[in-house]
Amino acid sequence: FWLKALAQRKIAERDSRNLAATKEEDVQMMLVCKTHLGTRNVDYRMKRYIFRRTVEGIHIIHLGKTWEKLMVAARMIVAIENPSDIIVASQRPYGSRAVLKFSQYTGANPLAGRWTPGTLTNQITQKYLEPRLLIVTDPRTDSQAIKEASYASIPVIALCDTDSPLENVDVAIPANNKGKESIALLYWMLAREVLYLRGRVPRNAPWDVMVDSFFWRDPEEIMQQEEVQQEWAQPAAPGPAAWDGAGQGGNWDDITQAAQGDGAWDAPAADDWSAPAAGAAAAATG
Repeated sequence: FWLKALAQRKIAERDSRNLAATKEEDVQMMLVCKTHLGTRNVDYRMKRYIFRRTVEGIHIIHLGKTWEKLMVAARMIVAIENPSDIIVASQRPYGSRAVLKFSQYTGANPLAGRWTPGTLTNQITQKYLEPRLLIVTDPRTDSQAIKEASYASIPVIALCDTDSPLENVDVAIPANNKGKESIALLYWMLAREVLYLRGRVPRNAPWDVMVDSFFWRDPEEIMQQEEVQQEWAQPAAPGPAAWDGAGQGGNWDDITQAAQGDGAWDAPAADDWSAPAAGAAAAATG
């Protein structure tokens, strides 16, 4: 019994050390992706997540609380047996790709783009859904989805900025929900923690999926990159034929020598250009 308890204690200590190291790395990644930058305005219910205010008036979000709320949200997601009962919605364009990638790795149901009114309340429509959990990117832009979830008594997880309203939001993850890097990083970390808790990915090994795959990319930028790649991939056009003495079979030296004759370029000229013309000289003597 004592040996078993000691082994469990060592395992718990090892997991706590791994979790602390993971937290430090995650906070550094959040700083790089500017997850801590809020707005100039702050909702009174979001004051608990504010670390300080800069000289420019921008509120800084406490990243330690952001990380803790991510862990809470991941445990809520894992508690649902069927992953397809989870809806991940984002009307903000920067979150569309992150929502699709998150659903790909966790098995959730993505709803990127415009939210169809009545999805959770109108049972007549063909797109009627009865989820057990709703995840939104921005409580302000996804207000219709949150309102319908409140009518159906569905818990809501939301990425909340400093000025986001918290009505009908059950778990608020304080973060910058306006930057594409910040949104992608949050969904990436949430998906990774869900896979850790489900046992699909070992916690002591890094996740082999890069954060870049969650980033939103501008379609025009993608087209420009494809055009550049196609230009580099095309074979180079054949250059002009090598100079071969203008088709005479010789080289340049032979042609110049034939043009100037046997004499050298520095030989004196046959006529003196400075001498007066013959007609002009005869007229002068006459």
